[in-house]
Amino acid sequence: MAAVLALALLGSRGIWDPDEGRYTNVALNMLDSGDWLNPRRNDEVGHWSKPPLTYWAIASSIAVFGANAWAARLPAALAHLLCVWLCWRIATRLAPGTQLAASVVYATMLFPFGASQLITTDYLLTAWTTLAMWAFVEARFAPAPHPRRWIALMWIALALAFVTKGPAGLFPLPVVLLFDFLLPGRREHRVLQWSGLVLFALLALPWYVAVFHGNPGLFEYFVGDELVNRMTTNEFGRHAEWFGWIEIYVPSLIVGTLPWTPTLWRWARGLPALLRPWWNDPARRQRDAHWLLLALWLLLPLLVFCFARSRMPLYLLPLFVPMALLVALQWIREGRRLPPWPRLLAWVVLLLAMKAAAIAWPTHKNAAAWADAIVARAPAPIHEIVFVEDMARYGLHLHLGRGTQIEKISLDAVQQPRFNPPYDEPLAVELGEREAGVVWIAKQADWPTVRARIEGYGYRAILLGTPFERRVMFRVEPVR
Repeated sequence: MAAVLALALLGSRGIWDPDEGRYTNVALNMLDSGDWLNPRRNDEVGHWSKPPLTYWAIASSIAVFGANAWAARLPAALAHLLCVWLCWRIATRLAPGTQLAASVVYATMLFPFGASQLITTDYLLTAWTTLAMWAFVEARFAPAPHPRRWIALMWIALALAFVTKGPAGLFPLPVVLLFDFLLPGRREHRVLQWSGLVLFALLALPWYVAVFHGNPGLFEYFVGDELVNRMTTNEFGRHAEWFGWIEIYVPSLIVGTLPWTPTLWRWARGLPALLRPWWNDPARRQRDAHWLLLALWLLLPLLVFCFARSRMPLYLLPLFVPMALLVALQWIREGRRLPPWPRLLAWVVLLLAMKAAAIAWPTHKNAAAWADAIVARAPAPIHEIVFVEDMARYGLHLHLGRGTQIEKISLDAVQQPRFNPPYDEPLAVELGEREAGVVWIAKQADWPTVRARIEGYGYRAILLGTPFERRVMFRVEPVR
């Protein structure tokens, strides 16, 4: 059931911009150029917003299965299935008998299911952080544990998470450290041991050292913009208002945990009654260690996400694993079982119907529709698509074929940051390159201004067919 939910119709929908297109485009540029070290949005401009592991996974999948949407989405779908399996393994150790319920709940939760159909960094991050938590659970709860090897696996998983999304991948670390602090009898094998730290450094740091060395100033950009400013300011426009966490996270938790939201609500209502004896009774904490670990796994990161000033629904994705486990444990406490299979299968059919509806949903974000419109208007070959002061549809790189460059240019030369500039270059520079096989795209409302600017530089803009999505497509050639 989980495999059908994750893999059915996976490639039937075109790449949706901006996020899916951006990640796919960077991965394809790695394949086209052979440079797997430096993420690039085209031949001339780097893309430094995320570490490379997601791009590596997408590029590897496309190299094996071909340049198609199914291959681009496969890493996220496999990460989802890995999390389903890890739910089974963790539940087996924390509360034997709940493993089927835990894995079924996770596989059918609305939010994880929906996220498994999108190309983002968040599902690989979720898979690695869940793997780290499973390793910790095996080290602490197995009847005959081998704690050193399991803690080593935990650090390997944290390293993979760090190369997927930077410091965000380390959120399990304060959870397990606080858990060990609250259970003093389990400190014989500490999480912070030299072997684990060395493993982490060997796996997580080489890429960072290489790109920092090759790109002076990149370290300051990562720390300043991508970490500090993202967490403490509204520079990225991600719901930094004091009520932003209510606006983004409350609906994501209520709707995203369907159809199991009522069970989670019953657990949340009973949480204060659990917290009071934990506060002053170490023996009770020891007896309820599985409940304590899951509560910390969910609530500690959630508290950090609420205080951070960059808030997006997908940030919560790693927390749906402990929520699935809490649902399964709550059912055991209440003497309940999984819902009847006919009701569960009806929900599965509804999820698949949602996936089919997304394929038919008309949206300007669908890069496949853009590719069809371009091919219908422009004679082959097409080597480059240039967007003039408009959102670049990077998903066109996949749908128009490998080697196609996607650029976003400005009408005038503007002052830009060195890393991740809004524009690739100004109009005058792009015209001066005089490349063949270029299709230009501009907003229909901007067309008179764009055409006048192009003519002012001694070139002629030639329209290609009728407008598409309130954009005009055209070619450019010199007047003489």
